[in-house]
Amino acid sequence: MKIRKDDTVLVIAGRDRGKKGKVRFAHPKDKKLVVEGINFIKKHARATGRVKQAGIIEQEAPITVSNVMLLCSRCNHPTRVGFRFLEDGRKVRICRSCHEVID
Repeated sequence: MKIRKDDTVLVIAGRDRGKKGKVRFAHPKDKKLVVEGINFIKKHARATGRVKQAGIIEQEAPITVSNVMLLCSRCNHPTRVGFRFLEDGRKVRICRSCHEVID
């Protein structure tokens, strides 16, 4: 998966289209991300003991990776992600727009 935790992404599809956020969790096996402030759902919860708050709780739900694009930190545009090998042998992500190293 080309998007990782702590990357800034732009939502390109769905009801939150156009919003930006930081990736909190990445689930590569399911190809899903949890992004701050994006894709809120309402969950009805019953109080269990003293630990949990009862009522309607809003929380962020996972969003599919195909519905977001990575924002390049240099050119600040949504971009596709490419890969390149550096001279020391490391494989790094690059911005397809400005060819800058993302990692």
